[in-house]
Amino acid sequence: MYNPTDEQTAAVDTFRTGDHLVLQAGAGTGKTTTLALLAQATISRGRYLAYNRAIARDAATRFPANVVCKTAHAMAYAALGHRFARRLGGPRQPSWRTGEALGITKALRIGDHDLSPRTLSNATLRTVTHFCHSADDRLNRCHVPCLRGLENNDHYTQFAEAIVPFARKAWADLQHPEDGVVRFDHDHYLKIWALTRPKTTADFLLLDEAQDTNPVVEQIFTAQRDHAQLVMVGDSAQAIYHWRGARDIMTGFEGAALSLSRSFRFGPLLAHEANRWLTVAQAPIRLSGSEKIHTEVGPVDRPDAVLCRTNVGAMATVMDLLPTGARVGLVGGGETLRALALAARDLKEGRRTGHPELVLFTCWGEVQDYAAHDPAGRDLQPLVDLVDTHGTDALLAAIAHILPEDQAEVTVSTAHKAKGREWPSVRIADDFTPPQDSEEHDETGRPLPGPIDDGEARLAYVAVTRARHHLDLGGLSWINDHPDGQPPSDGMASSQTVE
Repeated sequence: MYNPTDEQTAAVDTFRTGDHLVLQAGAGTGKTTTLALLAQATISRGRYLAYNRAIARDAATRFPANVVCKTAHAMAYAALGHRFARRLGGPRQPSWRTGEALGITKALRIGDHDLSPRTLSNATLRTVTHFCHSADDRLNRCHVPCLRGLENNDHYTQFAEAIVPFARKAWADLQHPEDGVVRFDHDHYLKIWALTRPKTTADFLLLDEAQDTNPVVEQIFTAQRDHAQLVMVGDSAQAIYHWRGARDIMTGFEGAALSLSRSFRFGPLLAHEANRWLTVAQAPIRLSGSEKIHTEVGPVDRPDAVLCRTNVGAMATVMDLLPTGARVGLVGGGETLRALALAARDLKEGRRTGHPELVLFTCWGEVQDYAAHDPAGRDLQPLVDLVDTHGTDALLAAIAHILPEDQAEVTVSTAHKAKGREWPSVRIADDFTPPQDSEEHDETGRPLPGPIDDGEARLAYVAVTRARHHLDLGGLSWINDHPDGQPPSDGMASSQTVE
C-alpha cells in the first residue's frame, strides 16, 4: 500500500472542497500519482489532459474509470477533427509546391535580400502554425516568423505584410474537410475546434505540464472554469518552451495554490544542487530528496546520458564519443542535425539553402561573419566551429552512425528533449556556458560575472534533475564560482555522498 505524503494528502483535501487548484510539482515528486489520488477521491466524471499520447496511455492505466485520459488533440479529433480524416496524413510535398498553389510565384526584394518563392512559402506555412498555437481569433502580422537578417523593424513589417495574405489564403484552404492544397495536420483541427468555443461535459479537468501550455490549449482549458473544477499541475521552474510559444499559465491562475516538494527520484545531495538553480530562477518551490536513494555529485567516466544545451552541442558530443568506440544514441534521432549539416554543405558549395535558420545567407562566409560579429548570431558560432573543424561530410557520416537508444551505451540529448526523462548517471555537456562578464569589477580588478538569465537557470534545473544516482556537473560547474550560485545554507558540502 502506498502512504501519501502530507503534501499529497493536502492536495486531496483541497480537491474535495471543489476549489480550483494549482499544484506546483517539482522534479520527481510524483505528480501523476497525486493526480490519481485526486481522481480516486471522487465519483464525479473527470478528464485528464496529457502532454502527449504516451503520457495519456500511461495515465489510463493508473487512473480510475471515472477519468478519461486524452490529449487535447484527441479531444478535438473526437469532437470535430474526424471530419477532416480524408485530409489527414496526405502526401508530403515541398513547401514551394504548396506556395505555388497559393499563388506565391515571384521573389520579394527586402533591403539587400532577395526572398525566393521557396522562402516565402516556408514562412507562410510557419505563420499558419504559429496562428494555430495561439489563442487569437484571426491570423495577423504577429504570427509571421522572424528570419535571420530581417531583424530591422521596417524590413520585418514589409515581410509580414507580404506573408499575411498568403497565410490567410492557406487557412481558408484548411477549412475544407474533403480536399485542399495545404497538407492538413493535427494542429489544424485543434485550432478549428478551439474557435468553436467548446464546452466540456466533465465535472473536473486535470491539466498536466501546465507550465508549458500552448495558448490555444490554455484557452480551451480556462474557458471551462465556470462549470467544471479545474486542476493544473506542473513545475514553473521547468517552463523551458517559451521560445516555441508555450506559456506558464500556473503563476497567474486563480485557485488554491499547493506544492509537492519531496522528490522520489534522487537523494538530498542532488536536491541541494537543484535548489541552487531554483533559487536563481526565483522558483516558488524548493526540493527535498529521498534519504533512501544513494546520490553523488562529481565526475563520472561512463555516464548513461550526456545532456547538451543545443542541437549543435549534441552533435559535438556525438563527434567526441564516437572515436572512443562507444555505442551512441541520440534522443529524437539525428534528422535535425542532418538538416543543419546539409544546409551548411549547400552554402559551402555555393548553393542557397531552404533551411529556415540559414535561408537568407548566400554562402558559408556570410554565416561565419554573422556568427562572429553580429550579436544576434552568437548562437550559430558552435555550428560554425563544428563545420569548420570537422567538415560537413564528417558530420553527416557521424550522424549515420547514431544508434537507436535501446542499442546505445550512452544517450546524448538536449536538455529540452530530456524533459520528463531520467537516467542513473548524467553528465552535463560543455555548451552550457556561463553568462558574460558585467562591467563591474571586484577588489582585485577582475570583472564580475553577469547575472544568470532566468530561462537558462530553468533549463539547468531540468538538466541536473534528470539524474537518479550520479550527476557530473561538467559544463555547469561554473555555478560554483558565480555569486548567484552559492549553495543554500543547509549545511551540505558539494563533495558529499549521501545515502
